[in-house]
Amino acid sequence: MKRAVLARIAACLAGLTIGATALAAPPAFDDTDSLRTLIEQYAADERSIAIFYDAAWSEAALARREALIADGLERLRAVNHGELGRSARVDYLLMRTKLEADRNEIQQKRRQWEEMRQILPFKDDIVALEEQRSRLEGVNAQQAAATLATFKQRIKSVRQRIEEGKKPADQRKTEHAEGDSPIEVSPVVARRAARAVDELRATLRQWNDYFAQYTPEFDWWVSAPYTEAQRELEQYAKFLRESIAGIKGEPDDPLVGDPIGREKLVQDLATEWIDYTPEEILAIGEREFAWCEAQMKKAAADLGYENWLDGLEHVKQLHVGPGEQAALTTELTREAIDFVTSRDMLTVPDLANEIWRQTMLSAEWQRTLPFAAYGPQAFLIAYPTSAMAHDDKVMSMRGNNRYFMRIVAPHELIPGHHLQAFFAQRERTYRRAFSTPFLVEGWALYWEMLLWDVGYGSTPEQRIGMLFWRMHRAARIIVSMKFQLGQMQPPEMIDFLVDRVGHERLTATSEVRRFIAGDYGPLYQIAYMIGGLQFRTLRTECVDSGLMTEKEFHDAILKCGAIPVELIRMELLNQKVGPDARPSWKWNR
Repeated sequence: MKRAVLARIAACLAGLTIGATALAAPPAFDDTDSLRTLIEQYAADERSIAIFYDAAWSEAALARREALIADGLERLRAVNHGELGRSARVDYLLMRTKLEADRNEIQQKRRQWEEMRQILPFKDDIVALEEQRSRLEGVNAQQAAATLATFKQRIKSVRQRIEEGKKPADQRKTEHAEGDSPIEVSPVVARRAARAVDELRATLRQWNDYFAQYTPEFDWWVSAPYTEAQRELEQYAKFLRESIAGIKGEPDDPLVGDPIGREKLVQDLATEWIDYTPEEILAIGEREFAWCEAQMKKAAADLGYENWLDGLEHVKQLHVGPGEQAALTTELTREAIDFVTSRDMLTVPDLANEIWRQTMLSAEWQRTLPFAAYGPQAFLIAYPTSAMAHDDKVMSMRGNNRYFMRIVAPHELIPGHHLQAFFAQRERTYRRAFSTPFLVEGWALYWEMLLWDVGYGSTPEQRIGMLFWRMHRAARIIVSMKFQLGQMQPPEMIDFLVDRVGHERLTATSEVRRFIAGDYGPLYQIAYMIGGLQFRTLRTECVDSGLMTEKEFHDAILKCGAIPVELIRMELLNQKVGPDARPSWKWNR
């Protein structure tokens, strides 16, 4: 359930296509219609293929997507780029980038499968059964039953090989029959494989449910071996998850992540139109962290503390009691909305201000969402529940205190994610085929920075609350980049967040668990501050230069949709680039 809700939240924010404003620069649409049609048709075909080729880990699905990508690239090359106007030039680059990224994703999927091939010997059989059904070829119930009847022994054999692979080399059997050698499985691969088994079980269930009630002899042949196969698959997934990966659904489960390495980081940065190396990004994070630490020391000194961590501790104590958090977040949200609207900083439609609400997160959700978040039209509030252990209650209250929450409210609602999501459903809907956290999270973090600059934090407590989150975003760059580069392990990441940022250990553990779980892209955690810094530089180019007003600038960004910031810059500045353009903007100033 939690992963499904997170997916809905991501879907709500992923395709931001923000609304029209009074900007004098980009026209609503120039000659984009043919390119828009290509984008919309590709997105529709992609959805259709995903629905039809839905068997888990299907090679046919990957091959069909590759054919779609090849066709998309051919159609894109046929577009006369020289005749495109401002928005269409950006659309061209967006489409080309998406096609290249989709191709890279398929290659990554195949690499991941190769790491699991030996330990999922039943995958091809399950996929074949379901794809035969999808092609309307019927079913040979006796043959299918015979196939399923082999699962028990095959799973037993591979489990034995994995158990043997767990032993030190000098304790393993010295002789093995053909195909019976030990298999060493890392916790990372075991966790991924356990998920794959769960997905394959769902595929097998779909296949069985289709025939079970409508094919007379099907149950007679298949019922018993199907039930046994499902039981064996379920136990095997549990074995991989618990015995190999060590994940048992407990608070003290080991943190198992899947770092992608430097080569894939470079590839993903290019996809996001970031012309910096992983090492350069890490250096930016360390620079921003140092700035935050220096400012935190000043704010703590204003409260009379020599050690800034003591000042932070003072602020953590300033939380409300049980049952009072919803009223506090309502108050803080309205304060933020009044602040930006009274200064006419951007357009806030009346309906967007009317339709937000709040939802309290369960204790289970708070294992990976220890702080507030945004859901469809909802401010998701993390605060202790009656079922939590006493120490966890205290840590949750301290981690969601009044001054931490004061800057979270504008980040999650207005002018942040809620305003983005509101316009996502209303303008330039064809660009919903594209998405990037560097816009989604970068926009919200940019507002945290801007509110700091214009004096939203007028007291030391307010400044500490703002700085805590800004320092946290810088720390995310440091720990996530080092993790993906293989330079930092999850326990070290937790220690960094506790010792250097001042997190409670519960919330630090929840954060790291979320960073490495694989539910987000590997660059997601760096996108907050990097995207925010990109927007600050773009503001200098557009507003400080006199090209447009502050309100025009903000409304124009929203109009561009959830696309890489460098491409937003191209559109706002009407840059004329060729069809083969690559990221080149040096925004780190």
